Amino acid sequence: MCDDTVTDTVTDTVTDTPMDTTSMSEGSSGLKKEKNVPWIEKYRPKTFQEIVGNEETVSRLAVFARDGNVPNIIIAGPPGVGKTTTILCLARILLGAAFKDAVLELNASNERGIDVVRNRIKMFAQQKVTLPRGRHKVIILDEADSMTEAAQQALRRTMELYSNTTRFALACNSSEKIIEPIQSRCAMLRYSKLSDAQVLAKILDVCEREKIDYLDDGLEAIVFTAQGDMRQALNNLQSTKEGFGLVKAANVFKVCDEPHPLLVKDMLTHCTQGDLDQAYKVMSHLWRLGYSPEDIITNIFRVCKTHSMAEYLKLEFIKEIGLQHMKIVNGSTSLLQMAGLLARLCLKCQA
Repeated sequence: MCDDTVTDTVTDTVTDTPMDTTSMSEGSSGLKKEKNVPWIEKYRPKTFQEIVGNEETVSRLAVFARDGNVPNIIIAGPPGVGKTTTILCLARILLGAAFKDAVLELNASNERGIDVVRNRIKMFAQQKVTLPRGRHKVIILDEADSMTEAAQQALRRTMELYSNTTRFALACNSSEKIIEPIQSRCAMLRYSKLSDAQVLAKILDVCEREKIDYLDDGLEAIVFTAQGDMRQALNNLQSTKEGFGLVKAANVFKVCDEPHPLLVKDMLTHCTQGDLDQAYKVMSHLWRLGYSPEDIITNIFRVCKTHSMAEYLKLEFIKEIGLQHMKIVNGSTSLLQMAGLLARLCLKCQA
């Protein structure tokens, strides 16, 4: 009798142990998965209150969400300002628990042909989904300006046929590439670049949550490289943190691999003093580091905008930089052309 009891106890202990190990492994895998999530997804806003910037446009969409009578919409604006995120927030508020069944999200830069409109979009529009009264299925087309004209023409007819059951939300960088008939069927909303202060506030919030060690010049570098693109800012921050641990300017520019703005600033300062030799030394150094003419000219323009030179001189510099950028786009990408730009900038100071 006693032996049986001991045997039962041992058996229970043996059988319990694997279950505990399994639950521990599941917990550790969950933590590992969360650690490996890109921060652009981890910190993607879920509600309108969490969206940074473009407050007026977001408030208009909040009214749509409250009333439930949402038109077809086009959101146009630069990358990384929250166009797709805004549409997803709107769909979550409208559809609630039915979000998964009643939303079709497509990236039109990949699926942009007429077959996608005829098959996937049309089939989804025909599906019957039980929704609350006054609510509609939502089809989200990201990068809609990449769709072919034939696909856009086919989409126009689909929007008309299924207007009673389905709403379309298009996100694009350039609304001019969307054909007029589709534009006339949608409410147009425009997003602008985020300000440096808005990007910095979000970056500081993420640094606090992730317990990141940073220096002030590192955050300045993140904001400088982002240029109003929140997605770029979070990617650069995560890359720098994972690669170096400490977020400082030198590490950020190693990750982003852009011409260092302090070098560019020194080069422009030499130009304002009419010192072509010293300015050319900096340009030659950047060239030898392997930066493309597009990268160099873009950073020259960014730094010139905030340089402390006289205002009239800054305007002349920006005009010359713009003309040089146009030449680079047309194929004049040699070091000689970049040296010519420096010579013209030096001449502007002596005039």
